[in-house]
Amino acid sequence: MRARKTKPFEDLGPSLAGSLLLAHPGSVDPNFTRSVVLISEHDGEGAMGVVFNRPSGRTMGELDPAFALGPLAEVPIFTGGPVQTERLLICAWRVQPETEAEFQLHFGIEPARAAKLLKQPGMHVRAFAGYAGWSAGQLEEELAREAWAVSMIPENLMDFAHDEDLWRGVLSEINHVWRVLAEEPEDPSVN
Repeated sequence: MRARKTKPFEDLGPSLAGSLLLAHPGSVDPNFTRSVVLISEHDGEGAMGVVFNRPSGRTMGELDPAFALGPLAEVPIFTGGPVQTERLLICAWRVQPETEAEFQLHFGIEPARAAKLLKQPGMHVRAFAGYAGWSAGQLEEELAREAWAVSMIPENLMDFAHDEDLWRGVLSEINHVWRVLAEEPEDPSVN
């Protein structure tokens, strides 16, 4: 997958796989408030991805003693979404700006493969408890209601803290309107 400059949704093509969904600042769904979702699959059957900015504060070594002494012990676990929260998905990626901004994504990989990828330069490995999923047409309806902003993977993805700062930073890069919305406080009374 190639990382491209941020583009309007209409210019991204039929599939959003390899894109980021950024929750609208007014979203009140607790599963997605101020979230960044990395889309791994998107076609006529629906879409799937993981919430990329909800660290759980746990590592794979803390979750399972089988990982405690291995190379994946310190891999962080993120809350990946509201679907199958007992399922652990391991993903690896890297952004390579020196090679025309290529974004490589390995989604739902086995622990042995993750351990090998972890040794590669620039590779990041994360585990996600659960995932986000949409049935056929559901994501398109949400996009039409502007529940999400869409961004390609920015080259500076790893420059942001992977919490609400990631949401704010990437959303701010889309355009000036999203930047203003991203900077609004979650609680208007503190404005």
